Parts: sequence; structure tokens; C-alpha cells
Amino acid sequence: MTEICIFPIPDCVTFPGTVFPLHVFEPRYRNMIQHCLDSHTPVAICHTQKLLSPAKPNQDLETALHSNQATYKPYPIFSAGQPQLLETLDDGRMLLNIHIRQRYRAITEKQTLPYMIYDCEPFLDRTIDPEDLDYHEELKQRILKRLDALAFQQPEFLDVYKANDWQVKPVNEFSFQLFGLIAFGADIQQHILEMDNITDRLEQALELLIRIG
Repeated sequence: MTEICIFPIPDCVTFPGTVFPLHVFEPRYRNMIQHCLDSHTPVAICHTQKLLSPAKPNQDLETALHSNQATYKPYPIFSAGQPQLLETLDDGRMLLNIHIRQRYRAITEKQTLPYMIYDCEPFLDRTIDPEDLDYHEELKQRILKRLDALAFQQPEFLDVYKANDWQVKPVNEFSFQLFGLIAFGADIQQHILEMDNITDRLEQALELLIRIG
């Protein structure tokens, strides 16, 4: 089991191999991040199933910096990684990058307040059938061809198509990083995150891209 601290953010789904910029201002989450930095505990950035208790309305920044905000129930499957502190502002706010490395499934809640800690197990893909490797590569090339066409039609896809070196990554990493670059909506992204089959992820990606434009 791996102990993971939970940072729930509505409509936010993260994927392995991506970096998530995080701005932390709530007291409980500043304490959580400091705990993670000191203990090398992974942080999960995850979509939420429902709101458990709302934040107080009409707060200014000073009030928000000294009070906890809304509390959410997270989805049980999420991605997590190590936090990298970039800067601590004069008022205590923290700017970080979370280096997302692995998918996990929450098993046991060890702590609820002031922030959630779960014992988790890795959420892994099923074993790849060697006979599917050529098909995976074919799907990857079809996805890239579709992105190329979208980049010509819609300029916002040009940055995605040219982003870093994700296009030449192994197909499994490619299938995650694609969804880290293009947002298809949180519920769709969560559904894709929970797929344990690379074929399903690639086919879903191609279908979604075909629907665009």
C-alpha cells in the first residue's frame, strides 16, 4: 500500500506523465503540502464525486487564507505524484508543480480531517497482448494524423500537436499524455482514467477527436 494525500479539485482529472501546476492557499492544504514535502508523500489531484460541505460565500483573499473552503468526496481512482515547491509567497500561499507519475485506487481512508489521507494501491493496465502492438501503433498514427488536420482547421490544436516530445513516447505513455493536453470534459476524462486497457483509451481518443470539427 502507498499512503497518499488527497487534493480534490472539481472538474480536474490528471494523467500519468504530466505536470500539474498547483496554487495552494487554504491553511489545511498548506499544512498537507508541507507534510508531503517533508515526508515525500505523493499528492493526488483528483476529480470530485460530490460536494460534502460548501465554502462560505463572498470571501475575500484575506479570509480565504485563514479559513478552510469547500469539502468534497473524491473519485476512488486518481493520479498522484511528488510535489515540487516553486515559491512560497509572503502571505503563505504556495506555488507548486505536481509531477504526476502513477494511477492509484483508494482502498482505506486513514484520515478525513483536516485533509484526507488514503492507503492506496497502484491501478495498472491489463497485460498487453503482443498481437495488439501493431494495432496500437496504427491507432497512434491515426490520432496524430487527426490532430494534424485539427491543427490546420483550429489553431488551438497547433500547440497540442507540437507540444514537447509526447508524440514519440511509447504508446502507453502517449495514451495518457494526450488527455493531459486536450480536455474533453471532466467526466469523460475520469472515465478514460479508469480504463485499464490501452486499446480502449486509444480508440476512445480517436473517436473523440473525430467528433471535433
